[in-house]
Amino acid sequence: MKATFLGHATVYLETSDTKILIDPFLTGNPKAAAKAEDLNPQFIVITHGHDDHTADAVPIAKRTGATIITTYELSVWLSSQGVKTSGQNHGGWCKYPFGAVKFTPAFHSSSTTDERGRPIYLGEPAGAIIQMKNGVVFHAGDTALFSDMKLIGEDVAIDLAFLPIGEHYVMGPKDAAKAVEFLHPKVVVPIHYGTFPPLVGDPKEFARLAGKEAKVVILQPGESVDI
Repeated sequence: MKATFLGHATVYLETSDTKILIDPFLTGNPKAAAKAEDLNPQFIVITHGHDDHTADAVPIAKRTGATIITTYELSVWLSSQGVKTSGQNHGGWCKYPFGAVKFTPAFHSSSTTDERGRPIYLGEPAGAIIQMKNGVVFHAGDTALFSDMKLIGEDVAIDLAFLPIGEHYVMGPKDAAKAVEFLHPKVVVPIHYGTFPPLVGDPKEFARLAGKEAKVVILQPGESVDI
């Protein structure tokens, strides 16, 4: 499996027969390493409703026919825009042609805004465990550190984890390193930093703190790691 970091929290997973796009934020993303129209996923996984994780989901799904896999309330809101969705909730596995997806808790929020800038809440935020024949990927979404990450690490053997380190809105390098200790991934990639000024988390600091627990791979937007 090839996992490409496309900037911010957007990840593209590719195997010989499946392409999965996670948290697509390309249009309007100053760090984006691809254009939305260049990607052709069969599935799109979304962790929560903030625009910097959903921005290109509907246009891509309409163009490609991709199924959007996400939490229930967010799936209802997206399906009302004319796309195919699969709504799940936290804790249960759901099978797909490529394997299975399970949503985990995340400590954050999940919303978009209406025409007056007022928040529209879209259910609970999540992390996503994506189980494929080539390996298991965990994308934590946006989250703070929480101790039940230990249970996630006990539930599945994670081959590759994507963890936010940006501070301000999500956990920073120190807390993310503790998350690595809880999750026990073989390989971990820091995400959700440096896109905008508040996201000041330093990936080198994260690598220094987490390097004893897992192999840390710092990817620039457009770079990939294989598992």
